[in-house]
Order: sequence, then C-alpha cells, then structure tokens
Amino acid sequence: MKSHFGRRAFTHMELYSLFNGYIYGDEKLKREQPKHWHFWLPLLAYYTGAYSDELGNLTLTDIKKIELTHTFNFATNGKIQPRFVPIHTALWHAGLEDYIQYVKNQGHERLLFDLPSKSGRYSEKVRIWFSGEGKRLGYLQRCGLPNVDQQGLKTAISSLRLNFEQQVYISAIQSGQRSAMSYLLGLKEDGQVVSKPAYDTLQKVIMPLRVINTKVSWQRFLERH
Repeated sequence: MKSHFGRRAFTHMELYSLFNGYIYGDEKLKREQPKHWHFWLPLLAYYTGAYSDELGNLTLTDIKKIELTHTFNFATNGKIQPRFVPIHTALWHAGLEDYIQYVKNQGHERLLFDLPSKSGRYSEKVRIWFSGEGKRLGYLQRCGLPNVDQQGLKTAISSLRLNFEQQVYISAIQSGQRSAMSYLLGLKEDGQVVSKPAYDTLQKVIMPLRVINTKVSWQRFLERH
C-alpha cells in the first residue's frame, strides 16, 4: 500500500516493539505519568484504523451491539465517511469490557476520558506523546524506534491506520468484498459513498487482523510498578 503524506506502515518488528513496550509490560518508567489513553489509543488505532481525533471523540453511546456484533460508531471526522467498525476480539481480551464499566462507574461519557483536547482536537496531545517534540522523547523513541527511516518516510500514530488498511485490503479481497475495505476506512469509491456491508461481512474482514501481543492487558497496565 502507498504511504500517506510521506508516512508508512510499521513493520512487523516495529509493531512488536510498540506493543511490547513499557506501556504493555510490567514496569513503569521513572517519572512516568500513565494515563488510560496511553494504553488504549494505540490498540484502538491498530484494530479500528480510526484517527486520533475520532478515537478521542468516542463516547460510550458510540459502542453499539447490532445484529450480535459489537461495533464502534465513528462519525466525527468531516473528511471521511461515518462508519461502524466491529470490535476485534483482541480488544475484549485486553480488558475492554472491564474498562468500559470503569468509565461508566467514574461517570464519564467519553471512552478515552483522560485524553485532553487542545483547541478542540485530541490529535495534538496524541502526537506529542507518541512521536515526541523537540527534546521531549515520545513513545516511539522510548521503544527504540525512529520517527524517520533511511528512505525519509515517517512513522507516527497514523501509521497504525496504514497497518489496518494493509490487512483489511488483503482480507477483503480474499473474501470477495473489496468495498468492505473502503467502508471500514470511511472512503468513497468513484466519488460515491459506499453502502454499509452486512455486519457479519465486516466482522469477517476485521477478524484476521494480526494480534501482535496476546498478553496485552489493561489490568496488567494498572498493576505496573
């Protein structure tokens, strides 16, 4: 797949480094100030292909069970189409159900309630935490990964959308459901809005996404020391 604006997808080894980094391990960094969104946002970006602002805007009411399929309803990015994205089983295994209950118990409406906005957007805070700024190291650097590779291509939080795109493209083609990929990414085809495929079709396209770390756990994140 082509890179977007000089960005590329993460390699398999880079994904391994990201999802086995300190956030998903057993020890906090010195002077780290962990937030729940530090744990969840990279996972959600990888398994949904959504942008940071879309994820920051997700509310509990955007989590819907339709025709036996639990989905995220993304409808807050004016540049791409609204869509329902099935929730991958890896997110449930990571503790999403317990986290949702925690958010409810705390009385919050947004799923990533502790992700602050800047000028009404969430992507700026995410960018600084993930990619760093100036002398401030980001999660990328702390995982030993560069922002720019030898070919001059960048990796950033939006690179996880490219990983999602690569995988659902293959899955959709193999299933004979190419339009499902466009729908899941919120893209038009030939300038026309793509009709929503059946939910079981969307789930079949989503499920083959590669699970990088089967030991990822929100409870483990809470118990780091």
